[in-house]
Amino acid sequence: MTEAIQIGNRAITASELISLLTSYQMLPQLQRELIIDEAIEQNSRSAKVVIECTPEEVAQAKQQFFSEKQFKNEEDIQAWMAHQGLTPEQLEVIITRKLKIEKFKQATWGNKLESYFFQSKTKLDKVIYSLLRTQDVGIAQELYFRIQAKENSFADLAREYSLGPEAQTGGLVGPIELNALHPVMVQMLSSSQPGQILPPTRIADWFVILRLEKFIPAQLDEFMKVRLLNELFETWLQEQQKQIMSAPQGEGARDDRQKPAINL
Repeated sequence: MTEAIQIGNRAITASELISLLTSYQMLPQLQRELIIDEAIEQNSRSAKVVIECTPEEVAQAKQQFFSEKQFKNEEDIQAWMAHQGLTPEQLEVIITRKLKIEKFKQATWGNKLESYFFQSKTKLDKVIYSLLRTQDVGIAQELYFRIQAKENSFADLAREYSLGPEAQTGGLVGPIELNALHPVMVQMLSSSQPGQILPPTRIADWFVILRLEKFIPAQLDEFMKVRLLNELFETWLQEQQKQIMSAPQGEGARDDRQKPAINL
């Protein structure tokens, strides 16, 4: 059988390589990278965006790559390349590919970020809140009235009675995005005002008392743009993989495969 690769003393055939990739659960990652390659290469039939990199952009990307790897000198670079089994040409391809991927993201979804942000904003907003939870409805009612009557502070009662990790912080939680919270908590906090004590509410196995401390609206800053761009890219990639997996044998490379899966 045809030898595909030599690793140490072991010669691995093409058929063995496929079996190993499957066993090590690496085929999905290989599939993912091939989809990306097809999207960013200009000579691909399915590429919808022409990706070009200037020498200046490549030089800057190379410098950023070396900085991220914390290379201090040429010796560090050579040692890393030797460890990875890379030639200078292959390293150049890796760096240029990373640059092309970022340019592909920007070219494909850059003009859709604002609309996507406003669609997602209610999930991206953050809150700081105080939480007290117990599994005893009687205790929850009593603590709520004590807080309301200002007999005790929320923080003191949370430290003494709350049964979750928030007890260590006097009940204070956040900042945290609303999409990370239980839907009932999202509804409660979204409809309340800062400082308002919300009465005990049953959520799963708990009776919780909530107080919104601060509402922090999400903003479309540079950090958020990068995050949303990556979300759109990942969603698109997952959709491409699903299409390939569900397509009949031989139909996985249809021309419509590279269309973004999110319509904005």
